[in-house]
Amino acid sequence: MTSLSRLPRMWHTVRHLRPVQIYGRAWHRLHRPRVDASQAPPTAALRGRWIGCARMPTMLAARRFRFLNDEHELPADGWNSAALPKLWLYNLHYFDDLNADGADSRLRWHRDLIGQWIAANPPAAGNGWEPYCLSLRIVNWIKWRCAGHGLDDDTAEHAMLDSLATQTRYLRGRLERHLLGNHLWANYKALLFAGACFEGEQAQQWRELGLHGLRREIGEQILDDGGHFERSPMYHAILLEDLLDLIQLAERFPNAFPMHEVALWRERALGMFAWLAVMSHPDGRIAFFNDAAFGIAPTLAQLRAYAHALGIQVPAASGQPLQVLADSGYVRMQAGNAVLIADVGEIGPDYLPGHAHADTLSFELSIDGRRVLVNAGTSRYDIGAQRLWQRGTAAHNTVQIDGRDSSEVWSSFRVARRAHPLAVVHGVDDDGLWLDASHDGYRRLKGRPLHRRCWRLQAGCLRIEDAIDGGFESAVARFRIAPDLRVDGDRVRGKTEDVVRWQVEPPSALTRIDVSTYHPEFGLSQACEVIEVALEPTGRSVATFRWDG
Repeated sequence: MTSLSRLPRMWHTVRHLRPVQIYGRAWHRLHRPRVDASQAPPTAALRGRWIGCARMPTMLAARRFRFLNDEHELPADGWNSAALPKLWLYNLHYFDDLNADGADSRLRWHRDLIGQWIAANPPAAGNGWEPYCLSLRIVNWIKWRCAGHGLDDDTAEHAMLDSLATQTRYLRGRLERHLLGNHLWANYKALLFAGACFEGEQAQQWRELGLHGLRREIGEQILDDGGHFERSPMYHAILLEDLLDLIQLAERFPNAFPMHEVALWRERALGMFAWLAVMSHPDGRIAFFNDAAFGIAPTLAQLRAYAHALGIQVPAASGQPLQVLADSGYVRMQAGNAVLIADVGEIGPDYLPGHAHADTLSFELSIDGRRVLVNAGTSRYDIGAQRLWQRGTAAHNTVQIDGRDSSEVWSSFRVARRAHPLAVVHGVDDDGLWLDASHDGYRRLKGRPLHRRCWRLQAGCLRIEDAIDGGFESAVARFRIAPDLRVDGDRVRGKTEDVVRWQVEPPSALTRIDVSTYHPEFGLSQACEVIEVALEPTGRSVATFRWDG
């Protein structure tokens, strides 16, 4: 793509941004706050001990870690090694293992690691001083102290507290207002943790800034249906854990926060639980829409257990056959032993589509608690062909027209022109559950095609009708099969049993079975098969899946 041809794409990307995202980026690059390494304020009185949410350990030995399914030693050339992926190094700086399952057994390693980090990462230098890393590490260090841990002697303990205070002061001057979204949320959470952990005027300023900022972000980022506005089930679960952490923080430091703020956190957390239940398959794990993968955020069951340990009663998930998340644009349909989750909404906030995929009108299907039709998932964030493909339409259970994406995803976190849902209607009748929607994402193409999709779900049967209004050269509907299944003629089979039978109308429609990949975790790729149906010039096809319901 030439520089001139990139201009329209760039324009359609930046025209949605808020002014702070433009001038804030320049400010963030040029401005460096003064490092204040003065002594830490006194610590506040703690009531009780920190209760953690379940998390898999990532520290395997004193200097060996496993992040994103990639295992390495702490590099000899330090915490900012050019030999390792940036995202892996970021995880190294987060210190999540301090509060992972079985952390007490790794206490000696953790103490040594904190001391090593302080010695090897002087203020404002390297990956560890980027705002998101600062935010997560500040929280993890404070949780670790609140769980009753500390360093070997008073000198080391004071060094840790001084470092915490220095990190917080620096973070305050580096809030990610140019990125907004979950990054800015994490910044405010860290200020609240530090503001509660310490006492005095400076700590009060951190608390006030954190409270004011988070209150605004809660109003902005948590939609009325309980969903996070970036429409990623993975990030939604991360922010739900954040709210539970803040509720517990208020219990550990009883005088730190006004009761009405804590009440707001509780109210929004319950709404977020309801949303996550809708967006989780019967196997208890999230559906793959937008950036989503297993192993990054806690599961619904883990979050429920955490809430229960905090004395929060989470209502049982709704059993209604049709559940509509109107603000987020997701619909869950359940008939007999089948659950279908469909995307009929915006890809995300206009000004913040960084975690969006071109997945409009895609869906996933589970039968008997087993995933059968799946989107491809997310395994990486670095710039490259694999990241671009995972965000693209071909990686999802929807229709691709003329080889283009329904929303113009590009780079790692950019979107130019994007699809908008149209005419979304749904209901229940004698034939089961139904959902109809269309989108205008392909209107920019020659022929101005518009994709319409109709789902019909009843016990033992799913019928998907696709139609294209307008001209097109090629159109392909894809149905991605879970990696533990295979296509055998007109059947999808497990190891020994038939799971579904499928057919396509009209019978003359060209179908083929493609070999592709599925990415349930970062750094993980599994082979899978994809049923591809080429829509005929009439622009219509019907795919039917049947099973024992």
